[in-house]
Amino acid sequence: MTKVLFVCLGNICRSPTAEGVFRELVRRRGLQKAIAADSAGTSGWHIDAPPDTRARAEAKRRGISIDDLRSRQVSVGDFERFDYVIAMDDANVVDLEAVCPGPFRNRIHLFTDFAPEGTAAFVPDPYYGGPDGFAQVFDLVTQCAEGLLAHITKERQREDVR
Repeated sequence: MTKVLFVCLGNICRSPTAEGVFRELVRRRGLQKAIAADSAGTSGWHIDAPPDTRARAEAKRRGISIDDLRSRQVSVGDFERFDYVIAMDDANVVDLEAVCPGPFRNRIHLFTDFAPEGTAAFVPDPYYGGPDGFAQVFDLVTQCAEGLLAHITKERQREDVR
């Protein structure tokens, strides 16, 4: 099974949105037994809190529920457990690299690296903005999630050929 961990600062806006979108894409393609997702934050500010109400509302508006998710802080063990540790922005990458055991650094990726070229440099944090920011983040996360799923699918096919 391929395991993906989405990471942002507090695990209440961007990373749970990414987890929800990615889970839905995986479900639609019938890959639930092959690919799993989770999310976490680099900080422990919101441990066990549900996603931001605006993130949940935007997800619900688009037919996805993230109501079951709860915030947690990334742990050193996550780098061994997950094949992909997906950061929302460069600050998240720096924070992840600071706690990641050396052999697993190649598992850390910037989420927008999987988006169509020229889409965005990072996934912006919508926390201090209004609902429009959450809609824009949802659109960007969807593009990145589709690209990531295509990448993982291609990698799994390569492994099957070997």
